[in-house]
Amino acid sequence: MTTLAGTSVLVIGASGGLGSEIARLLSAAGAQLILSARYASALEALRIPGAVVTANLARPAEVDELVAAAVRVHGRLDGIVIAAGVVAFGPAASLRDDTLDNLFAVNTFAPIRLIRSAHDALAASAAAGREPFVVTISGVVSEHPTANLAAYSASKAAIHAFGQAAARELRRDGIRILDARPGHTETGLSSHPIAGTAPRLAVGYQPDLVARRIVDAIVNGELDLPSTAFGA
Repeated sequence: MTTLAGTSVLVIGASGGLGSEIARLLSAAGAQLILSARYASALEALRIPGAVVTANLARPAEVDELVAAAVRVHGRLDGIVIAAGVVAFGPAASLRDDTLDNLFAVNTFAPIRLIRSAHDALAASAAAGREPFVVTISGVVSEHPTANLAAYSASKAAIHAFGQAAARELRRDGIRILDARPGHTETGLSSHPIAGTAPRLAVGYQPDLVARRIVDAIVNGELDLPSTAFGA
C-alpha cells in the first residue's frame, strides 16, 4: 500500500477533464500537490489546494524546468501524474508535419523527458523510505490502434512501450511506473483536436470513475492498468 498523505505529487494536465479529477482525489487523500498546465488561470479556477506551475510541454526546456520547479516547492518529489495530451483526427495519408510534431512532442517526448528529469528526485524519495511513482495515461489506442487516429495511436503506443522498458530499469531504484489505458473518456479532449474533426463517438467513461480507478491503483501498488481494468 502506498500512503498518499504528506506526499509531494506533480499533476501535469491538472486543468483537464481527467487530470482535475485525479488532482481532487489526491488532494482529498492528503497529498501536497503541484498543479501544472499551460495556463495559470485554468488551474486557479479549479480551487484545488496546491502550488501552480505552468509549462508548455511542446518545449523541451520548459519540461525540464517543470520538474525542477516542482522539486523546489516542497524540497522533494514523490510522484508524478502525466494527464496532459493532444489529439488529432483524420486519415494517415493527409497528416501534416506540424500535426505529427505536436502529437509526439506532447504525448511522447514530454513524458519521456519528464521521467528522465525526475529520476534523481524520485530515487531520493525511494531512498528516504517513500514509494515514488509515475503515472502515464496511454489509453486504449496504445493497445488497439484506431483508424483515423493513426498518428495519435502511435504517439500513445510509443510512451506505453517506453514506460514498460523504463519500469524494468527504474524499479531497481524503487520507482514505480504505472500506465493506464482506459477507453474513451468524457474529458472534452476530442472537442478541441489539433487537427481534423472528431467523428460521432459513443458515450465514454465518466472522468471521476476513471480517476478513482487510477488513484486506487496508485495506493494499491499496481503496476499496470490495461483497458480491461476499467470495466465494461
